[in-house]
Amino acid sequence: MLKEPCPYHKGGANHKLEDCRMLKRYFDGLGLKDDQKKEKSGDKGGDKEDEGFPAVHDCYMIYGGPSTQLTTRQHKRKRREVFAARMAVPQYLNWSSTPITFNRDDHLDRVVAPGVYPLVVDPIIVNTRLSKVLMDGDSSLNIIYLETLDLLSIERAQLQPSAGGFHGVVLGKKALPVGRIDLLVCLGTTTNFRKEVLTFEVVGFRGTYHAIIGLPGYAKFMAIPNYTYLKLKMPGPKGVITVSSSYEHAYECDVECIEYGEAIENSAELALKLEALAAEAPEPKHHAGSFEPAEGTKKIPLDPKDTDGKAQTISADLDPK
Repeated sequence: MLKEPCPYHKGGANHKLEDCRMLKRYFDGLGLKDDQKKEKSGDKGGDKEDEGFPAVHDCYMIYGGPSTQLTTRQHKRKRREVFAARMAVPQYLNWSSTPITFNRDDHLDRVVAPGVYPLVVDPIIVNTRLSKVLMDGDSSLNIIYLETLDLLSIERAQLQPSAGGFHGVVLGKKALPVGRIDLLVCLGTTTNFRKEVLTFEVVGFRGTYHAIIGLPGYAKFMAIPNYTYLKLKMPGPKGVITVSSSYEHAYECDVECIEYGEAIENSAELALKLEALAAEAPEPKHHAGSFEPAEGTKKIPLDPKDTDGKAQTISADLDPK
């Protein structure tokens, strides 16, 4: 396998699996004991803490999607876009002229455990207000669930084919979306609001939120989150739009998410235990479709003269004749 082309880098990858730098960085952080880690980091001071910058071994976020299926030509075009020379006349994006700041006016009466609870907003998607939409700055995708599409009365025939899977939901496993769809998302109030069309990856598994808006949603709305005040700000036609949440709502969503995750983990462990018990169980004596003889039966020979011949099973109460 190590001599084969790298299966994790499709398209423009021309290296072997043993030369994959991403795989090497991943395995560098695995299987090291404490003393080996100290040797590797050069720590010789016993209890003295290393003052250097800590090494980052893993990054847990949702990533993937259409970028995993780019061809070599598409990768080259994106690379040219990123490393292009600076233009003489800068081209500014829409809404970039509005400054967004946070100050004490945004401070809540009490701030509980800053940065612990999620930022959950209630946008209007299509024509329905959804109360549990997670603003996830660590997700490179916008995700929506099939159950939510049912709430929005959207038929599955409207889904477009998805360009590829993504990672980050279950560590080490790739999630395959059912499809993708463009939906109109509205944030703000009746006096000052913004509407943008976001592309969502549609997934078939269940979740505790109605949808997840990631980096593409942040960029489309030019939105800035504040996880301390649980607020989201973005430029609008009549000034800055502020979308607020509450610690009570964030707490309920967080507890529900943890309970659901633990329930899935427990059900997976139970399934593994049942599989192990089934593998250890003895083989059944009767094949599928056979019947157990009832109690109180006796066998009589079909030919009284042939005692070693065929026999018939009858009830013990019946006369052999």
